[in-house]
Amino acid sequence: QVQLVESGGGLVQPGGSLRLSCAASGFTLDGYAIGWFRQAPGKGREGVLCISSSDSNTYYVDSVKGRFTVSRDNAKNTVYLQMNSLKPEDTAVYYCVALYYTHRYCWGLLDKMADFGSWGQGTQVTVSS
Repeated sequence: QVQLVESGGGLVQPGGSLRLSCAASGFTLDGYAIGWFRQAPGKGREGVLCISSSDSNTYYVDSVKGRFTVSRDNAKNTVYLQMNSLKPEDTAVYYCVALYYTHRYCWGLLDKMADFGSWGQGTQVTVSS
């Protein structure tokens, strides 16, 4: 059974950091591009970044660029999201999504990931003082 499990969410003060993990089971992440999405209360789903399956090329939306860093460890079948300088507007449920895609770059793939990817159950991130 294909499954993605996010962890590492929690409550953090503005300016703080969190590291989220996305662990895959039932399949290997080799060949899969991974995206991170978030959904804030009362708002729509937003794709914020992705990492390609090959060369680990990345893409970030402007609102998180320079603050968030995605990485992957295929040996551990896990993708990580390091979030620094967190802001209250980063408060949301964060989801990882996997889509089999072996092209070098994941830029432009977020919409396709949202519609056709495999989703985790999400982890809550709350940024508040």
